[in-house]
Amino acid sequence: MADELTPETPEEEEPIKQRKNGLYPGVSDELAENMRSGWADTEQYALEPIAQAGHTARRRAALSARFPGERLVVPAGNLKTRSNDTEYPFRASVEYAYLTGNQTEDGVLVLEPERDGHRATLYLLPRSDRENGEFWLDGQGELWVGRRHSLTEAGKRYGIPADDVRELTGRLAEATGPVRVVRGHDAGIEAALTDKVTAERDEELRVFLSEARLVKDEFEVGELQKAVDSTVRGFEDVVKVLDKAEATSERYIEGTFFLRARVEGNDIGYGSICAAGAHACTLHWVRNDGPVRSGDLLLLDAGVETHSLYTADVTRTLPISGRFDEIQRKVYDAVYEAQEAGIAAVQPGGKYRDFHDASQRVLAEKLVEWGLVEGPVARVLELGLQRRWTLHGTGHMLGLDVHDCAVARTETYVDGTLEPGMCLTVEPGLYFQADDLTVPEEYRGIGVRIEDDILVTEDGNRNLSAGLPRRSDEVELWMAKLKG
Repeated sequence: MADELTPETPEEEEPIKQRKNGLYPGVSDELAENMRSGWADTEQYALEPIAQAGHTARRRAALSARFPGERLVVPAGNLKTRSNDTEYPFRASVEYAYLTGNQTEDGVLVLEPERDGHRATLYLLPRSDRENGEFWLDGQGELWVGRRHSLTEAGKRYGIPADDVRELTGRLAEATGPVRVVRGHDAGIEAALTDKVTAERDEELRVFLSEARLVKDEFEVGELQKAVDSTVRGFEDVVKVLDKAEATSERYIEGTFFLRARVEGNDIGYGSICAAGAHACTLHWVRNDGPVRSGDLLLLDAGVETHSLYTADVTRTLPISGRFDEIQRKVYDAVYEAQEAGIAAVQPGGKYRDFHDASQRVLAEKLVEWGLVEGPVARVLELGLQRRWTLHGTGHMLGLDVHDCAVARTETYVDGTLEPGMCLTVEPGLYFQADDLTVPEEYRGIGVRIEDDILVTEDGNRNLSAGLPRRSDEVELWMAKLKG
């Protein structure tokens, strides 16, 4: 990895000091002058708006209508240090991406109140300066990290007039009137607004933007389907290399899926869970450093994130050998039955909690039937006794975040009613820990989860991830075909 500019040899150091450029010590006037000129015009004059520009405009209009007469500030966020002078890959805040489609670090959307609504401005870093040497001497200059859009280009691309973000904190500090900011993404912006905002008012803005994402528009549904389709191909990739994973570790599975995510999308939407054997009983097993053994199950919970940042979230539990043994099939089929009941309960006008309750009832019935918990089933459900082995909720909203709309109010989300355009996961599971002495030994170390991404439609639902088989016999046939 290249380091910052330094003299090439000790002999060169003293002459450079004597002839140093005023702006950048260590750079001669001659070199600085040379670097200022001889560059072609790369301005992009015929840029088209991004695909979701019409949708982001409608989202901003809804936001404007909700908070008339108030200045609204929505930051993208800043780079975060991984170690020393290296940063994590940047991912814009979901609120900012939802309202703009832009994904640039340090960006800020500001809605300025006007008589009729708001005037939106996208504050961004302009192209790095060639006159002062920033473009090649600054660590975030474009010869180091790549070309940025000019402000004119950004305005065309996102359908929002763009201005220089370096001037924004001063303007905000001088601003008058009511202001709200989405907190937690840009400390500098928040500092400029310290005496103008309150936590309660800012939380209202954040909650509104979370609830606005509960119902997806047609662009979002299309992106979620893209994410799922790529995820299906990623699962197929994994099945094809299970023999190589057996020779290495769960990391081979993780790396295989990640390749598909990076080739077809932006990234993985969350840390892939590649849990073989008893690791499947750890709900968020992301260490992915364990052995992969024939005869065990592999719980793979993974999702591709599209270039527009929408993510899939799919889980399959696969027999590494290609065939379930008797007890594995018994547990798997119980989870499949529970998922079928849950998916059937996803209906417009139904309660959000219905699919969870339907799945939990099936699992409780199975646990009573197997003699693992004392019935009747109504008692088990009332006391939540099944949760020793079911552990988690049966699903969540899906979108720009894998657990989307997370700060929506309880009455609009978990106590709310399903509407067409909502997209959620249905993912029941059974987990028998390796050290659980309350179950027969044959169950111990078996973890099964099946998860699909379900879109609420006008007349029911659509399984976006139906391209992956779910029934145990279909899973075995699918794996056999892929393994050749």
